[in-house]
Amino acid sequence: MALGKGLNSLIPPQKTKKKTVREKPLEKSVSNADRIWHIPLSEIVPNPHQPRKQFSHNELENLVLSIKKHGIMQPITVTELVDGGYELIAGERRFRATQIAELTTIPAIVRHATEQEKLELALIENIQRQKLNPIEEAFAYKRLIDEFGLRQQDVSDQVGKSRPVIANTIRLLELPDLIKHALIDGKINTGQARALLSLKSEKEQMNLFSSMIGQKVSVRDVERQVAAHGQKSRKGSVRRDPNVMAQEQLIEDRLGSKVMITKKGEKGTIVISYHSKDELKRLLEELT
Repeated sequence: MALGKGLNSLIPPQKTKKKTVREKPLEKSVSNADRIWHIPLSEIVPNPHQPRKQFSHNELENLVLSIKKHGIMQPITVTELVDGGYELIAGERRFRATQIAELTTIPAIVRHATEQEKLELALIENIQRQKLNPIEEAFAYKRLIDEFGLRQQDVSDQVGKSRPVIANTIRLLELPDLIKHALIDGKINTGQARALLSLKSEKEQMNLFSSMIGQKVSVRDVERQVAAHGQKSRKGSVRRDPNVMAQEQLIEDRLGSKVMITKKGEKGTIVISYHSKDELKRLLEELT
């Protein structure tokens, strides 16, 4: 399924300077902006906005073998630097594998891109290939919001995922570091991690997480344990209205932040938690 506006529509074409490109384009029947050029690897620098931090050694080795046998099947995308050379936008794995394969050039499309567009394109490419782990994806969404002033709906429009998905993914960053690392390493899945977020304190989250490790526990199992823990912790106190709890969850899904609703008769209060000035700014933009 295609995501968002697609890679090409995010980044307008850039006219290439032929004198900096070492070989003629591979395609002669297309416009200059869409031509594929062979660019020396030595003239390309990595994308500093690359959201993906972990690369599977086995996957990279398999790609190297494929490149040695069949060549590069899909060109990378680069942008031309003001002081000469090129910066990688999309195709980090292909770029790395080509270096390992000890090739001297790589096929590439040269396009113009702003700093925001570089991050967007790298993010979309990785999402389309399902190569980002949930925490890398969450950090990338948060960077688009914090560094470029986008709203969650803007990110949703760009990457082709619903706003609640964006909000829930960003919420994963609120988990304790140990749980985030377990999510990165595949020891727990995204559904289990989201269930742990329903617990209000880090201590509660860590206690339940510790009991999960090494056990075959489904998302539903975690949700039941979370619910049982909530009932146990509320013994001796007034049981909370499940409708209110459902409303809290609905608002949390929309805003990507923890919410507490307290009702007194027909009136009540809504408390929305935030952890930084940037997050407060984002919430204010979402609510206005």
